Amino acid sequence: MRIQQLLEHHGIARNPFAEEDAQTDPVFKDFCIDTTYHPAWDKVYGDPSEPATAVVFGEKGSGKTALRLQIARHLHTYNKEHPGEGLFILHYDDFNPFLDRFQTRVGSRKRADKVLNEWKLWDHMDSILSIGVTGLVDRILEVKHPSTAVECDIDASSVDKLDRHQARDLLLLATFYDQSTAETFIGRWERLRKRLRFSTILAQWDFGFGIAWTLGAISTIISMWYTGNGAWLPPLWLNLIFVVLGWAPWCWRFLKSFFAARGVVNRMRVSNRESGELRRTLMRFKPKELASQPIPNKNRTDDRYELLLKFLGVIDSLGYGGTVILIDRLDEPHLINGSAELMKQFLWSMLDNKFLKQPSVGLKMMLPIELTRFIDREEKEFYQRARLDKQNMIRQFEWSGEALLDVTNARIRACAEDGKSPSLRKIVSENITEQRLLDALRSLRTPRHLFKFIYRLLVAHCNSHSDDNPKWQISSETFESTLATSLRDQDAFDRGVGAG
Repeated sequence: MRIQQLLEHHGIARNPFAEEDAQTDPVFKDFCIDTTYHPAWDKVYGDPSEPATAVVFGEKGSGKTALRLQIARHLHTYNKEHPGEGLFILHYDDFNPFLDRFQTRVGSRKRADKVLNEWKLWDHMDSILSIGVTGLVDRILEVKHPSTAVECDIDASSVDKLDRHQARDLLLLATFYDQSTAETFIGRWERLRKRLRFSTILAQWDFGFGIAWTLGAISTIISMWYTGNGAWLPPLWLNLIFVVLGWAPWCWRFLKSFFAARGVVNRMRVSNRESGELRRTLMRFKPKELASQPIPNKNRTDDRYELLLKFLGVIDSLGYGGTVILIDRLDEPHLINGSAELMKQFLWSMLDNKFLKQPSVGLKMMLPIELTRFIDREEKEFYQRARLDKQNMIRQFEWSGEALLDVTNARIRACAEDGKSPSLRKIVSENITEQRLLDALRSLRTPRHLFKFIYRLLVAHCNSHSDDNPKWQISSETFESTLATSLRDQDAFDRGVGAG
């Protein structure tokens, strides 16, 4: 007996339980994302007009990634309905590029715990700004394949309205944080400068002055020789000093830019920038335009907070009153490799109330449940710094049997044929009571385990019957035996000795 034969009998057009990962699940992304919610949805999503932080702890398969995608979808809808008041959406969930560069900087031969022990809050802030600035510049330059880690729509007319100070801020952010590899950094920066109509001619006055001075000095020396006044010339070494003296202003600015660029390269440990190209772009600004501007060339967060404020100011002028940062998949980077201790080292610096409660910034943190045991062991100083009591914290993202049944039926209805209203209750035998069904679903705990169980249940039932003698309801015997097998696998997964 074929699974599709069973599903079609109950009015289901396709298998609702074939996918297990929300990122590749068309049933979730096309249907359930707008209709099916966890009971804690309102607390996590909050009010987009006042973005706030939420910290969610959940076990693998509990739906954290689905929740992140759901928040992004609803914010996208909110942005369409509130032009000029929307939220810039930033996905901070692919940590491997930043950790790879960081590991190279601090020592690629060090153990993972030694590497992550040096990761600080400003490294997170540099990573977040890199994602945001790269995605924003992609949209402004209208590249063919913009960064998918950012969700925003930039209107060309709003870019044209940026004044010189805002254009300076955006170019300064691009200098430090634009990490695109689609084209050369200098070429892309120049394209952005031209798009913003930011002239840099006056910033090159010292270069022009140096050329003019040198040509004038050489002309004076030559003319004195030809007019017979060479005896009045000073020694050769003084002539050489006289020729290059006009380059003093340019050399002074070159040295300042050189050391600033070296400082940024050394302190921005998650960047792929080189000091030479960074120095060249810094020299395109007038000295007074860089005076008192934040530069991330120190091991501290102060400059990063100021740069983040500049970023928020730019996107506000482009029609986004704030930003939401969606943090997920903390256990997946190869340097962490699922280790709870390494996750703690990587994350803990971010649990700072000043960072989590920034105006116009909402962080939605989807964190592994294993981290809660470290929180329980912390001292008073940590709680005072993190103030998790103010962060809309959900200690355990858990599902009741009733909620899992609702999720199951929602997926089945999403795949139903027109005019049909199938449900799990109609697929399983009437010998399985409603209470037994709820107890069984509750024991599975998470949507991922649930979907695996139902898929396995459908396979086990169809393998027990032929096409010529089909049975349209799953027996209690098949249900119980399949559940027992699933729970054994689930237990092995919990103990770290099985695939789940």
